[in-house]
Parts: sequence; structure tokens; C-alpha cells
Amino acid sequence: MSTNFTILCPIDFSECSLNALEYASKLGEKYKAHLVIFHVHNPMEYKKIAPLDSDGQHQREFIEKKMKSLQDAVLQESLGQGLVSCEIAMADGPIVEETLAFAREIQASLIVVGAEGLSEIKDHIFGSRASSMVMKSERDILVVPKKAFFKRPRKLVYASDYIAEDALALQKIVEMAKFYSSEVDVVHISSRQRVIDKALHASMVAEIKPQIHYPMMRFVLKSFRDDLALGLENYLHLAKGDILVSLAKKKDFFDQLFSNNLSRKMSYFISKPLWVIKTF
Repeated sequence: MSTNFTILCPIDFSECSLNALEYASKLGEKYKAHLVIFHVHNPMEYKKIAPLDSDGQHQREFIEKKMKSLQDAVLQESLGQGLVSCEIAMADGPIVEETLAFAREIQASLIVVGAEGLSEIKDHIFGSRASSMVMKSERDILVVPKKAFFKRPRKLVYASDYIAEDALALQKIVEMAKFYSSEVDVVHISSRQRVIDKALHASMVAEIKPQIHYPMMRFVLKSFRDDLALGLENYLHLAKGDILVSLAKKKDFFDQLFSNNLSRKMSYFISKPLWVIKTF
């Protein structure tokens, strides 16, 4: 494992971003990572609520103190548990653009970002704020909902679509799974039972098993007559999955997963993190 694993965690001091920081620090312990806590200050937004502090000096000093306090807390809890370092950084400007630019600058291995939950994701996944990082980021990203509090993941569920990159994605997933002795379910959801799906599934299993030796990995083919996302949520619920994993290449998957109509019917993702793999 590389000793240069770097985790970037954007913080706005909301409850969901603090949950993300807990995930970032706990993962940092396992990956023996460098953790960077990052805050983007938006001067234009601040001027609207504090016009008398025209240069934002008081606000900046207040934020720096809060960032330092978070840094101290992480160092105290995680430095002796495997985390290599924890630094803080700040920038001014648009949140998403500045965060992604900084991720490129420090060559972040993983971005861990908080989200208010499914409602926040569905409203902003193709637009603005933290959740749009899922679509715009060049780096792997873990979206942590507001109601997700860190616990050892018992099971990671990878949504497979039978593409060549599945094996590379599973290498990353198994690396994390080994930290926690987690089960890994490789799941393909089909809209109906077809002979071709069974053949593709058998072909994928035959190809991947010799490449990745992990005794707690299983391959699952499920048919669901309704939408893909509802079928996946149904599987996550029944299998008690703790983290959903997908590849960024699957735009159709995200179109369905975060559509407004489906979001009203879905509840499981409100409390479960989503890990989107971008690079290999």
C-alpha cells in the first residue's frame, strides 16, 4: 500500500460535514493516510449576513480557530491509531470548484464529503454544492449522509454493470474490506430474468475470481421489474449493506439513482454512504 494516501475532507461545520470528518479520520487510520481538513470561505455570502465586517477578518479568525480545534481533536484521537498527519487548509471562492482544484493540487486519493441526505443529493447531484462533486471530481469520493455515523462496515455492496473496470474497482474495494474483515457483495440488478444476463454474470464471475482472492466476496444476480435504483435499494436493505460502491462511468445508474421520482420512494440511502470510484 502506498504511504502517500491522502484524504481530503471539506468542512462547513455542519453536522453532516462533521460526520464526514469522522469517516475520513477513521479511514485515515486504516490507510495510514495524510488527512487534510479543508474549508472554503465564500466572502460574498458572508458579506450578506455580516455587512459591517467588510473585509471578513473576524469571520476568518473565527473559522481558523474552529479548524484548529478540529485538527487538534483528530490528532488526539487518530494519530496514535495509524493516521500519519492531519493538516488544515482554507481557500476563498466557489465551494465545489475550489475543493476540486485543491484535491488536484495535493493529489488527493479520496475526497470524503458530507451531504444532508438523499434529498440534498437528488437536488444537487448535477448542480451545485458538495454533492455535485460526485459528478465533477476526478478523484474517488465518498459521500457521507447526515444520518451516517461511523461504524465498522460489515458489508460493502458493489453495483456491477459487467464492464472491464469491475476487476480494478474490486481491488480497491477488497483493500478496504480487509481492514474491517467486511463482506463484499458484487451485485448486478437486471430489469428481468434473461438468459443473456445469466451468461454475462457467469462470465464475470469466471474472469474476476482468479484475479481477486477474497473469501468473503460473493456474486449476486437479481431481477427487479421496477427501476434499477429501487431494486438496488431493496437489495441493500435485505442484505444489510453498509456502503454502496459504484463506478463513475455509470451515468445511467446515477440518472436513475438520483431522479426526483425515485428519491421520494427511497429511504435506505439517507443513512448509508456512497463511494464512487473514479481512478485506478
